[in-house]
Amino acid sequence: MKVHLDCYPCFLRQTIIAVRLGTKDNEKREYVLKKIAAATGEVDTSKTPAHTTTFLHREIRNLLGRDPFKDIKAEYNQIALTLYPFLKRRVEESPDPLWTASRLAIAGNVMDFGIFTSVDIEGTVERALRGPITIDDYPAFKDEIKRHDKILYLLDNAGEIVFDRILIEALVSHGKKVTAVVKGSDVINDSTMQDAHETHLTETCRVIDNGSDAVGTILEWTSEKFQSDFANASLIISKGQGNFETLMGSQKRIFFLFQSKCDAVSKELGLSKGSMLLKKS
Repeated sequence: MKVHLDCYPCFLRQTIIAVRLGTKDNEKREYVLKKIAAATGEVDTSKTPAHTTTFLHREIRNLLGRDPFKDIKAEYNQIALTLYPFLKRRVEESPDPLWTASRLAIAGNVMDFGIFTSVDIEGTVERALRGPITIDDYPAFKDEIKRHDKILYLLDNAGEIVFDRILIEALVSHGKKVTAVVKGSDVINDSTMQDAHETHLTETCRVIDNGSDAVGTILEWTSEKFQSDFANASLIISKGQGNFETLMGSQKRIFFLFQSKCDAVSKELGLSKGSMLLKKS
């Protein structure tokens, strides 16, 4: 996927969200916004939007002198943990726990405060569980889960990681060995090892980092160790729009679980914005 014209307003909207979280100094906010607005003129449109977003957020962190998403990530981890008992019960009482857990994982992808300033978590959960989703390859997903003992699970956002923990627990209960992957360092609200510890995911499965601060999974920017793990994985579960953007052309056996949150991705897929997907590669 390449950068669309529709990506440019999103780059600036993400910058505004970041500077509002990162400082209360209006002059500094304006300074950072102008710097980033100028930088968007140097965007390489032959690359994915995730490449550009990675560069812009590196510059935002540098200009602010801090990670603007640190506090809100911790806040949403705690919010999601308060929902965990209710969500876990929904899975355990379901006639098909794997189906319910996978739908919850997709619903959790709404917790993206790098794009949204507010999210309706409970409403999205109910929509995922009660209504059909736009692309639903669950039968193939369930079949592939049966066929593979080891699964590589690419995580996305903080907060959302609790929803992923529930799906991973369902996979583990089926005897699967799951390796969950977090980012190597801070980038927007993506999950890092700290988030894995805060949400007790490290007590559920093996967790590794990909050695990168890139949005999505830009393989050439990840560590050699992760590249080896990725190459050797027979089945991959990929969470989030950024991972879809960067891996959609991969020849690996991947199931993408996410919500289409922007005009560019939605147009690429021929779907309406806000669509929920469980899509096989």
